[in-house]
Amino acid sequence: MGKNFSDILNMFQRVQVYALVGESGTGKSFRSKLLAEEYGIHAIIDDGLLIQDEKIVAGRSAKREKTYMGAVRAALFDDKEHRDSVARVLRKTHIKKILLLGTSEKMVSKIAMRLQLPQPQKIIHIEEIASKEDIEKAIKSRQVEGKHVIPVPSIEVKKNYSQIFSTSMHDFFNKNKLFKKAGKNLTGKMIEKSIVQPEFSKKGRIEISEAALTQMVMHCVSECDPDVKIKKISIKTDNRGYRLIVTIDVPFGTQLTGKVHKLQQYIIDKIESFTGILIEEVSIVIDKISKPASMK
Repeated sequence: MGKNFSDILNMFQRVQVYALVGESGTGKSFRSKLLAEEYGIHAIIDDGLLIQDEKIVAGRSAKREKTYMGAVRAALFDDKEHRDSVARVLRKTHIKKILLLGTSEKMVSKIAMRLQLPQPQKIIHIEEIASKEDIEKAIKSRQVEGKHVIPVPSIEVKKNYSQIFSTSMHDFFNKNKLFKKAGKNLTGKMIEKSIVQPEFSKKGRIEISEAALTQMVMHCVSECDPDVKIKKISIKTDNRGYRLIVTIDVPFGTQLTGKVHKLQQYIIDKIESFTGILIEEVSIVIDKISKPASMK
């Protein structure tokens, strides 16, 4: 058993992991094929799928989910059976290089961890390989028409997800322009993309209000340590996720380092597990150390 585990560990240490990061709908899936070709990558993890040499070889597409939150969980491999099945295929296929797609650096880091892969050695942001105009066009297509892309030929999508398949498109890309490698004689590339319309995109997106998120934080703190009193909760959002600032009072005699770290992790784990959203950071501010009644 020990030998087998050692073999698996050594094999995954040899895997080179790359990541492409960008907000939802900015064109990551489409451009991932060109990026993979540029770096000699033959496998892509995108929205819950393992794609190898333009074929779906394992996983479950997040685009098949009926709700937005379900899609987020699938993309993050939240389900143990789902992530274990993909990890098994990764071990068997002896992939040397793999590209992970995600909406933030934290997301691709979490995907790598859950699939038992090394952390990405190189992270590329969508703004590095797509113009502002192209990104805006992709976002409009997502928001207005509900169009999503799976980076494999249409025959693969029809075979696996015929119920959400819409159409296929071919686009020609000039690689010199894409990768800005002046002086290199890079030819253009014709790329086929499959357009799908998931069930959740037809019903609209579900978002969590700050009030609901605040209530969840309060519940988490109460569950983790009822002696901690919340004074204030601030919530900030950006393209990487949610940032929470929780101001608290703690009882005198509390070992602060251990309690604060435990509370931070508890809030992150619970909210991400229940909602599927990414919590980028939880900052704990200790406003007051309260004395017990006997010391007053």
